[in-house]
Amino acid sequence: MISTADAVVIGAGHNGLVAANLLADAGWDVLVLEATAAPGGAVRSAEVTAPGYLSDLYSSFYPLGYASPVLRDLDLGRYGLTWTHAPDVLAHLLPDGRAAVVNRDLDVTAASLETFAAGDGDRWRRAYADWCTVAGPMLDTITSPFPPVRGGLTLLRRLRVGGALRLARRLVVPVRKLGAELFAGEGGPALLAGCALHTDLSPEEAGSGVYGWLLAMLGQQVGWPVPVGGAQRITDALVARLIERGGRIDYGARVDRVLTARGRAMGVRTVGGTAWRARRAVLADVPAPALYLDLVGAAALPPRLVEDLAHFKWDGSTLKVDWALSAPVPWKNRAVAGAGTVHLGADLDGLTTYAAELARGEVPRNPFLLVGQMSVADPRHSPPGTESLWSYTHLPFRRHWRGDEVVAHVQRMEDVLEEAAPGFRSLIVGRHVAGPADLEAAEPSLVGGALGGGTAAAYQQLFLRPIPGLGRADTPVDRLFLASSSAHPGGGVHGAPGANAARAALARDRALTGAAYHGMIGAAHRALYR
Repeated sequence: MISTADAVVIGAGHNGLVAANLLADAGWDVLVLEATAAPGGAVRSAEVTAPGYLSDLYSSFYPLGYASPVLRDLDLGRYGLTWTHAPDVLAHLLPDGRAAVVNRDLDVTAASLETFAAGDGDRWRRAYADWCTVAGPMLDTITSPFPPVRGGLTLLRRLRVGGALRLARRLVVPVRKLGAELFAGEGGPALLAGCALHTDLSPEEAGSGVYGWLLAMLGQQVGWPVPVGGAQRITDALVARLIERGGRIDYGARVDRVLTARGRAMGVRTVGGTAWRARRAVLADVPAPALYLDLVGAAALPPRLVEDLAHFKWDGSTLKVDWALSAPVPWKNRAVAGAGTVHLGADLDGLTTYAAELARGEVPRNPFLLVGQMSVADPRHSPPGTESLWSYTHLPFRRHWRGDEVVAHVQRMEDVLEEAAPGFRSLIVGRHVAGPADLEAAEPSLVGGALGGGTAAAYQQLFLRPIPGLGRADTPVDRLFLASSSAHPGGGVHGAPGANAARAALARDRALTGAAYHGMIGAAHRALYR
C-alpha cells in the first residue's frame, strides 16, 4: 500500500518545518519525512557536556530569526517560544586586550567605539541610522523569493536612484574596505569583520561587507537573542504548530529517491523500499547536490545542470566544542563578560591571515573563535554560578578528518581561550567535541561540517544560488522544490528558503494548470541549459 499526501517534505530541519507549516495553513495534507530520530536539523539542544548543562548543539544566537518576517508571521510565541538577551550583544576581543562591545543601548555601543578613535561613536550612530532607513524593506527583500520585487521597489522609493546605487555598492564592497570607510579606529572594523567571518568569506572578498554590516546592525537594532530554554524551543514550536494543523512527521525515514514520471515529481521512496505519493508537490530541505545528484539522479536532469553542479562550492568545515564550566569565564578584560557572543583570537589583519590559510586548504595555526556564553544569555543553561560555553571555528572544507587532527585543533582553541581568560582550563568539568564528521553524522545536511548549505560568495548567491539560473525554489522537475539553505537566500535560521519553496508550490498549484506551468518552467530551463 502506498501512502499519500498533498505534499511530501524531505527533512524536518527548520526550513522543512516552515514549509510544511505554510502548506498546512493553506489546507494541504502534509507529510514530513525525517532521516534522523529527531526534528530540528541544526536547531536543537541537549545535555552533552555534564548533567544540568544545556548546550545548543549547532546554532545558538538568532538575530535573523528574531527579525525574520517569515518566523514572525508564524506566531511561534503561541507555541511556547520566548526570547531573552545577554546584557551585551557582542564583543570583539583584540589580541592586545582591548574590546569593542555592541549593546542594544546605542549610547553604550557608541561609547565603546569612541575609545578606539575620537568620533567613531558618532560614526557608528550614522552607520546605524543608514541601516534603520533600509532595515524593513531590506529584510523583506532578503526573505522573499528572487527577484524580490516588492522589497526592491520599496527600497528604490525610499532611497531614490542615488541612494539605491550607494546601497548596491555596499552590497558588494569587501568588509575591510567598508570598515575603513566608516571608522577611524580599530574597533568598528573589527566588529564588522568578525561578523562577516560568520560566513566563509575573507575580509577582502566581495560581498563580505554586507554580511558584517547586516549582523552588526541587527545586533544594535534587535540584539542577538536566544530562545528561553535553548534552541530546541524554536523546533518544538514549529512542530507543535504543524501537528495542530494536521501535519505529520515520520522519523527514521531516510529518502533515497524522488520518484518522477514525464518530468514531474510524483513522490518519494525511503530506504527499505517504502513509496510515498505526493498529490501536489515534493519539497526538499536537503543540500542541492544531494537533491539533484542523489535523490533525482543525473539521468533525469539537463546535462548542463549536472555540469554546473560540479562547480558547486561548499562553505568551510566546522569544529564546535561545548564546555561545562564550574564558574563564569575568567576574562582578563571584564568588558566581554556580559556579551552573549565573543569574537576572539584575531584583529583585522589576523582575520585576513586566518581566511587565507583556509583558502589554501591549511589548518589555521591561530584559529579565530566565535564563542557563546549561553548562561550569560540565559541562566537556564547551567546551574547557578556556572557557565555553559561553546565555541566554533572554521576549517578547510573536507569530508574526512583524522581524530588526531581534531584533537590538536581543540587544543589550539583552548589555548586561545586560556590566553584571554587565564584559568579557563581549570574550570572545565565537561567537554563535548563535534568535529566535521560528527556534525554530518548527527545532521546529514551539514555535509563535511558546512553550516551554510554552500558558500556565501557572490558567485553563488541570488540567481546564481545554488547554480546559475536556479535562484528560485523551482527546479527543472515539475512539482519539485528546493527548500534548504542551498537555495536563495542561503544560510541562517530565518526560514526564508522553506517559505519560498512553500509559496512556489502553492503558486504552481493555484495559479496555473500543471501543463501550462510545466511548459513555462521547461522552456525556461531549456533556455538555460541547452
